[in-house]
Amino acid sequence: MDATGPWKSRRFTVTQRATLKTDRYVVTETLPDGSAGRVLAHAEQKRFSLKEELTFYGDASRQQVLFTVKERTLLDPGEGFDVLDAEGKPLGAFHERFFTSLVRSTWVLEQPGAPDAVGRERNRFVAVLRRAWGWLPLDLVPFAWPYHFDFTTDGKPVMTVDRKTGLRDRYLVDVVAPDLDLRLAIAQAVALDTFQGR
Repeated sequence: MDATGPWKSRRFTVTQRATLKTDRYVVTETLPDGSAGRVLAHAEQKRFSLKEELTFYGDASRQQVLFTVKERTLLDPGEGFDVLDAEGKPLGAFHERFFTSLVRSTWVLEQPGAPDAVGRERNRFVAVLRRAWGWLPLDLVPFAWPYHFDFTTDGKPVMTVDRKTGLRDRYLVDVVAPDLDLRLAIAQAVALDTFQGR
């Protein structure tokens, strides 16, 4: 998988499939009519590990590594995450802006040779509601309300991530910027689910 990947379009869906020991994600191509196309990648993260790490695979047997996401340091989670290709070479990085995210989640997506893209929750009301939900004793009840992130650079759209309504975490991702590495876009989209608020 290179910077463009196997996609003919730049639209895909990320679906979470949680198990007792891992968080698993399936990335599928989204066709122009909105239906699901080919499965493009599988991702897996072990729960309760000291250092956050996500591995993306090209097949369900998890034999072909496409790229990985690794937390930079345990001491300061705000340092963010590096995205590395199958050979361990850096593709880019992302981190959450801690203080801004106390009210409205904000992420910064970095790609070498390109200006940073900043992603914010689109709806301020939903952002506050999500935080209030986290304080309620509703651990077994997921937050099912849809929420959305818009990533921009100098006011120009880069990509959007829209969480769909439902109990299962499912995100529709539209990559607008032609130069954005899709591996980086996928990694950031999954991070919005698995690393949110950590």
